[in-house]
Amino acid sequence: MSGLTHFDAQGAAHMVDVSDKEVTDRMAIARGAVRMAPETLAMIEGGRAKKGDVLAVARLAGIMGAKKTADLIPLCHPLPITKVALELVPDADLPGVRIEATVKTSGQTGVEMEALTAVSVAALTIYDMVKAVDKAMQLTDIRLAFKDGGKSGRFEAE
Repeated sequence: MSGLTHFDAQGAAHMVDVSDKEVTDRMAIARGAVRMAPETLAMIEGGRAKKGDVLAVARLAGIMGAKKTADLIPLCHPLPITKVALELVPDADLPGVRIEATVKTSGQTGVEMEALTAVSVAALTIYDMVKAVDKAMQLTDIRLAFKDGGKSGRFEAE
């Protein structure tokens, strides 16, 4: 299982020991989207969803999701997150909502999973809030776009 840090020499899953790693500033940006019918997007933009302000609730859910990542992903370390910011942008060309999460910390391990979780939870919240009118929505393109800090340094998706 060479190269997979979440497995020990015998192949058993384990939490990586980061106690000897240097504390550094770390940041990750993840992106994704929720595709939907144009009418659903118009309803969200017009503030006509029965459950309330879809984008505001999804933003808060994404922030909460980032903070709960270690509770959801078994081998993630709980981290002292110093920033979580979400941008939710309606896009008529999609049609749907584009989501970007930025997460920062100063610590011994990165925040990629927190950024990905933030995007995923925000997307799921959008789906939940308007599924009564559009069950065919698709959560798409959730991916790491950028990360910086730590031993592996900088990564930028193409």
